[in-house]
Amino acid sequence: LHTPIYFFVSNLAILDVVGVSSVLPKMLENLILGKNTISFEGCVAQLYTFTFSGSTELILLTVMSYDRYLAIRQPLHYVTMMSKGTCISLMAGVWGIGTINSLINTLLVAQLDFCGPNLVQNFLCEIPPVLALSCSSTCLKEITVYMADIILGMGNFLLVTLSYCLIITTVLKIQGSAGKWKAFSTCSSHLAIVGLFYSTIIYTYIQPTSTPLEKKNKRVSIMYTLVTPTLNALIYSLRNKVIKAAFWK
Repeated sequence: LHTPIYFFVSNLAILDVVGVSSVLPKMLENLILGKNTISFEGCVAQLYTFTFSGSTELILLTVMSYDRYLAIRQPLHYVTMMSKGTCISLMAGVWGIGTINSLINTLLVAQLDFCGPNLVQNFLCEIPPVLALSCSSTCLKEITVYMADIILGMGNFLLVTLSYCLIITTVLKIQGSAGKWKAFSTCSSHLAIVGLFYSTIIYTYIQPTSTPLEKKNKRVSIMYTLVTPTLNALIYSLRNKVIKAAFWK
């Protein structure tokens, strides 16, 4: 477990816990008490925390794809290139960028005027449904928020795609099918998480705010807020031989 990939996985687990903890307790409270309310301050706090965990995870998945590329392309130099200091520096950058991005987005939304009815068409406060409730002009805010989403989301998606193109090119040069499968299998867990995470996020955020909120699939929100974090833990846990053996036992 004391390897760079599991260092990144531990940070991924922390982000998943933060994201779920920002949504699940309030959702359970509303279900148990039979109400559907949240204060404005609570909504802003939930929006900030959830945006932070999501944007930080986007960057972290990119760093993890780069880590897998180095592990396959430079196996002999991997340990020195991904030293403890390098991993800590990368994670400091990841958490820093995620914090700044979520802070800017949250401040932009918090400055809007909300005149009512303040009914969030979802079970959590996130940027698209909250923007749709504002009675003030959201044009500049939408442009700023979507620019950040495009730069962060599409930028990281392209970097992950580039990493896997380089990984595939490297794997194809390996002699023997057994060697190719062994090399590519080290990326299978990360690839599964990337596919699951990006597919739900892109489906949700690619739609403009002019789209009727009732038509947005809330089951997709459940996927990336509750189901995906759970699957992340299972996918990477079952990559560990000891845990896998205990699971089957």
